Amino acid sequence: MTPPTTLPDTPARDLGAGEPGARFLDLAAAEWIKLRSLRSTWTAYGATALAVIAFNAGTAYDTYSYWPARSAAERDEFVRNGIPLQEAFTANAAVVMMLALVAVGAVTILGEYGTGTIRTTFAAVPARRSVMAAKAAVLAAVTTAFGAVVAGASFALTQAILGARDAGVPISHPGALALVLASALLAPVCALTGMAIGSVIRRTAATMTVSVVVVLVLPLVFSDDRHWSAVAGHATLYQAWLRLAEAGLPPTAYPWTAAGAWTVYAVWAGAATALAVTGVHRRDQ
Repeated sequence: MTPPTTLPDTPARDLGAGEPGARFLDLAAAEWIKLRSLRSTWTAYGATALAVIAFNAGTAYDTYSYWPARSAAERDEFVRNGIPLQEAFTANAAVVMMLALVAVGAVTILGEYGTGTIRTTFAAVPARRSVMAAKAAVLAAVTTAFGAVVAGASFALTQAILGARDAGVPISHPGALALVLASALLAPVCALTGMAIGSVIRRTAATMTVSVVVVLVLPLVFSDDRHWSAVAGHATLYQAWLRLAEAGLPPTAYPWTAAGAWTVYAVWAGAATALAVTGVHRRDQ
């Protein structure tokens, strides 16, 4: 009788060992599909765009309507004092964009935590940092395009309205390009800030409250009366936008440079992305 043959002992193979990990471009494509499939997302973007452009165009049209009532001296000083740029993207429009985009950024992550689909995402791709980095990249790209369209459309429309009274300025006018860039980039920076706050707090009401305090209340608390207060105020997004966007700013006791304001933009965007990407890796679901 032949003895039974025995197979050599071999370690069990991991069925998934030969499968390549998800590439970053694949993760970004998946996040883009999630984003574009939500009708509420495009509704929010559309409503925000209409509100911002309406604020700016309404201000320019008000100037157009009452232009004949201005004196010759006031008309001569209109462009010289930088009023066309102030009406191209008003402070009210900037506040609307900031509040709306910080909410959009927060919902990007809060929606998945609220429905529990974030667990499915992390089960499919355990590399949480890569997932969050892809979310941040897609959010930044979409909101940058959104900001560019809104800021560009606002500038073109307002200057066309003012141009009917010979009061508009071209994009080559000193400070005009900086205004458009600062207003456009305000959108992605606020969106990334909202995403970071949402990834840390993970509760809708608390996230929205903290977001409003961070982007709107804090800039109003600090003043230029004292050095520490001026420096703290300069570190906020709203005051950075004011420094970059408003022409003819009155002199202050503690002035700062446009380079400093751009640095504030970069630091906020970088810190928000780092917080969203690293924070999710350290917390349980």
